[in-house]
Amino acid sequence: MAKKKSSAGGAKNPSRKELEALDRAQELVYDAWDATTAKRRLELATKAIEISPLCADAWLVLAQIAEPGSDEQMELLLRAVDAGKTALGGSFDEMIGEFWGWFETRPYMRARQVLATTLWDRGLRDDAIAHVWDMLLLNPNDNQGVRYLLIGYLAETDRHAEIERLKESYPGEDMAMWLWPLALAAFRRDGDSPASRLALGSALDSNAFVPAYLLGKKKLPKQLPDHYGIGDRNEAVLFADGFGSSWSATPGALDWLRTKIAK
Repeated sequence: MAKKKSSAGGAKNPSRKELEALDRAQELVYDAWDATTAKRRLELATKAIEISPLCADAWLVLAQIAEPGSDEQMELLLRAVDAGKTALGGSFDEMIGEFWGWFETRPYMRARQVLATTLWDRGLRDDAIAHVWDMLLLNPNDNQGVRYLLIGYLAETDRHAEIERLKESYPGEDMAMWLWPLALAAFRRDGDSPASRLALGSALDSNAFVPAYLLGKKKLPKQLPDHYGIGDRNEAVLFADGFGSSWSATPGALDWLRTKIAK
């Protein structure tokens, strides 16, 4: 773990003994990530927490083993976020704007991302969006790519002013994960219009494989790809898995898409 900055803002920094325990716990988490069974991951994560309750990644492992969407999972995620922040101590405020660049911030940021997606899945839209905005404040470089989550969330909730704000912060984006939500947002706002057709054209240029998955012409694989390339089928699969429901939930969106690609 990198040397921590001095305490600021009144928050207490962990002691050297606590940091050494955290390092030992983190080593167990690395083993848990490599474990092939949930039972082994549970054992290692539990032991890591016994060594250091400040090990956010250990709490996160437990949350990912818990029943998806359960209150238990939510409680574990909140524990993970709290542990990650406590481990940073007074250095937290000093690192704002540079998170992820500091190695010790990463467990906290991983926990925040999973918490945001879980809140979204539970229907807590405002809370999920607030978390992702906050993550971008902490780390404008967005090494985790949470801006792609956010653009999808904003499109589905018709937050057009926030979409424009996000676009200004990240100009020049040309990935499907960005342009397909913008096409949906344009349709939700204007229906079939020159603006929405232009947005759809840009989305198709970014990845022409997406419509087949949104329209059900191709089924999503049982196992999602662990990598993708810009404009390839894997990217289309990951987008459709993450945000296909927002298209099907928007009245007329799939019919509009079907009509436009037919032309």
